[in-house]
Amino acid sequence: MISFNEPPFVGREFEYVQQAVANKKICGDGPFTKRCHEWIESTMCCQKALLTTSGTAALEMAALLCDIEPGDEVILPSYTFSSTATAFVLAGAQLVFVDIRPDTMNIDERKIEEAITEKTRVIVVVHYAGVPCAMDEVMAIAKAHNLKVVEDAAQGVMSSYKGRALGTIGDFGCFSFHETKNYSMGEGGALLINNSSYNEKAEILREKGTNRSKFFRGQVDKYTWVDYGSSYLPSDMNAAYLWAQLEEADRINNDRLASWDFYRNELAVLEERGCLQLPVVPEGCIHNAHMFYVKAKDLEERTAFIDHMRKKDICTVFHYIPLHSSPAGMRYGRFFSSDEYTTSESDRLVRLPLYYGLSAENKRTVVSAIHAFFDEGR
Repeated sequence: MISFNEPPFVGREFEYVQQAVANKKICGDGPFTKRCHEWIESTMCCQKALLTTSGTAALEMAALLCDIEPGDEVILPSYTFSSTATAFVLAGAQLVFVDIRPDTMNIDERKIEEAITEKTRVIVVVHYAGVPCAMDEVMAIAKAHNLKVVEDAAQGVMSSYKGRALGTIGDFGCFSFHETKNYSMGEGGALLINNSSYNEKAEILREKGTNRSKFFRGQVDKYTWVDYGSSYLPSDMNAAYLWAQLEEADRINNDRLASWDFYRNELAVLEERGCLQLPVVPEGCIHNAHMFYVKAKDLEERTAFIDHMRKKDICTVFHYIPLHSSPAGMRYGRFFSSDEYTTSESDRLVRLPLYYGLSAENKRTVVSAIHAFFDEGR
């Protein structure tokens, strides 16, 4: 069976985890955590990065830093993972779902402004598949209406929009280092803070409401409880695992891009024949090959496609069920205007195997099986 995903592994993870244990500093903000912080801040040109226990935790911190109050509204796409929405629900927000663009599966920037009300406080963008949203337009809207922007860049590490790393354009950016992402620490994430006035509050929030970070920097002689917070720090052992991969970030990225390009080139003829649709990367956007998907004609054809690939021992999977159609989505939010593309496009999308180290033989097998499906009279 060709797996849909295999967690990245470069070879030094065990060595670094052993070092973390030997350091006798296995809780949060140890030496490996600091290296990861420095790498993110340097590579992404970000003024402050904080590792978190998950991408979800990073989103929860961002929601709290936006000072959401009960009844405030947050605009976001429905085509995303539940974490994007849950983080703001926990902060007390009402969700306003906006339709997506059919080309990138990202929020349709042309639909955002109409959805704004006097209660709107935040726009949340999701960079689906590591392909950037139209951030110039989003930021202009936010500025005109004095709104915060949170980038859910869980899938966007190493992607950029017009030369700026995803996660560094809005007020806050959120990465995920889950085992399904390009770089992994098992469970983990990072919050990127793009305005230094939030740095201290974020540290307090992350450190259980204490000023412990200032204490360890020698800025106070003891630390105490100063505000609300939670435990958002990952173990330094997790950070050690991640650090091995961040050291090889370019190699991992190039390997994934090579697989993505292979699929794109080998399946282009099927798109020309009208058999399927391939991903779109708009001008000015650099993606990270987080995923490669194809779009079938409709839900029925997608179901047949997945079954065909399974019989060939190839795991292909669909993705999100739109949140606005879920029980929680109907309870905590509403869909603004019409659902022109969110549901119909999600019904067509199917993801192909793509991970670091995917062999050339397996890629050829995947492509051959796809061609066989559409050559069987479809």
